[in-house]
Amino acid sequence: MVEDPRMSERENIFARIREALSVPAPRPGHAHDGHAAASDVSLPKPEDHRRVMPLVGASVAEQIALFQKNAADLRAAFQLVKDAAALGAALKDLAASEGWKRIAAHHGELTDGACKAIGLPALFTDAAFDHQELGRCDAGISECDALVAQTGSVVLTSRSAGGRSLSVLPPHHVVLARRSQLVPDLPAALALLKSKYGTNFPSMMSIITGPSRTGDIERILVLGAHGPKRLTVLCLED
Repeated sequence: MVEDPRMSERENIFARIREALSVPAPRPGHAHDGHAAASDVSLPKPEDHRRVMPLVGASVAEQIALFQKNAADLRAAFQLVKDAAALGAALKDLAASEGWKRIAAHHGELTDGACKAIGLPALFTDAAFDHQELGRCDAGISECDALVAQTGSVVLTSRSAGGRSLSVLPPHHVVLARRSQLVPDLPAALALLKSKYGTNFPSMMSIITGPSRTGDIERILVLGAHGPKRLTVLCLED
């Protein structure tokens, strides 16, 4: 009897899946936790070569440095600014260098001062607005909920970032944050969201890791494929 090659390949696929499932994986947020319980002896140790996430330093300076490195690797810009005046100056320089004509934003503690400093016509997404006009704005300026050092990600919600569209339609997304919003990893960011919103959670949460990108065609990286082509994070020292 001749063996069906399709069945043979099917068994090969299942064999590879069974092999992969036999390798224990760390629980989320515990990939480099040196305090695992005795029952978790199968979890990777800090020096284990299977660790896939980078270690995060305990100090704020180490976490800022890691976020900055990850942002650069992702082709995002990150800048730590001293105060509100320095934040406004950084935004004015950015607007001048890129020739912004109109910006989009939402009302907030950081965004109100930022829009005033830039001094350009602004579309605000807190009330009813035209999505086509939002798409014509040169930059969308929003606040956020957290910055994740381990991955260089920005975590925001529809409540902290002026709705669902502001961080998506303009070609340049500028995120305004405070140093106190920097957390070591994603589990810490989710815990922060839970403590902030409790049971009254926003309708949308987004984790933004670098500018929008794709590599579908001939594995060539293209930025701005499904969203902003540029991402800038300006972090205010508290």
